[in-house]
Amino acid sequence: MTDRPGHDHRYAINAGKLANDLGERCRVDFQGGLAETIRWYLDHEDWWRDVTSGTYKTWIDKNYGFRIAV
Repeated sequence: MTDRPGHDHRYAINAGKLANDLGERCRVDFQGGLAETIRWYLDHEDWWRDVTSGTYKTWIDKNYGFRIAV
C-alpha cells in the first residue's frame, strides 16, 4: 500500500534549539510531570467522566455540528 503524496513520515522537534531560543529548559522532569498529570486527572474526575460519557460529544455536536468538514 502506498502512502499519500506529501505525507511526512517523521516529525521532530529540536528541543535543544527551542530551549536555547527561549533561554530556559523544562522545570519539571518526566517523572514529576507524569505524577502531576495523573494527580490532575484524579482530582478532576468530573471533567473526564463528562468527556468519556458522550456528554462532551453532544455539546460539540450542538455547538459545532453546523460546520461541515471538507
